[in-house]
Amino acid sequence: MTKGILIAAMDFSSVAEDEFNDWYDTEHIPERQRVPGFEVCQRWIGADNPKQSVATYDLENLSVLQSPGYRAIGGENLSPWSKRVTARVQRLMRFEGDQILPGEQVAPENADALLLVAMTPARAVETAFNAWYDTEHIPALARVPGVLCARRFRSAGGSPKYVALYHLISPAVVEGSEWKEASGSTPMPEHIRPQISDRLRIVCRKYRRQN
Repeated sequence: MTKGILIAAMDFSSVAEDEFNDWYDTEHIPERQRVPGFEVCQRWIGADNPKQSVATYDLENLSVLQSPGYRAIGGENLSPWSKRVTARVQRLMRFEGDQILPGEQVAPENADALLLVAMTPARAVETAFNAWYDTEHIPALARVPGVLCARRFRSAGGSPKYVALYHLISPAVVEGSEWKEASGSTPMPEHIRPQISDRLRIVCRKYRRQN
């Protein structure tokens, strides 16, 4: 069965950093790790903006988010601490989707960086957009040294509709000449480019708790 993903991206500039990290590390992530069907749970911090946070949760499949275990801790059942923190952050994106490429790959544990790219193509160019992404763009970037994993996801509903996640050995990979050369070799077709909305691009480093 196709793997699922849950992604939460937020700006926590209005929350004290120690409280935000304590909440994530001691309550929020452990709660989800205990839910059957949650596989790899990872935290990331913006490489350019350290007040940006991205959490990625690899799921056995997307139906995990409808399970009793997840419903008991999500939505209206969020803890008081979760409600207090999330009310103060700026949500950049919450994404629930199915892995469409390659389909069943789980995030590697040894990545030190993550590139998140999200967007929504207009329906008229969606087929062409996916063909370009799947047959040209992802294969070219996946071959760049330092790229450990390249995957694509389609939303179960809402915006953005598509997310690409690239697990990297370092944030510097996306600044390197080989990445730029690969990206430039597969430019988005001109007829598609103006019909893209909901763009979001975040380069992250792996979060490591400071003791």
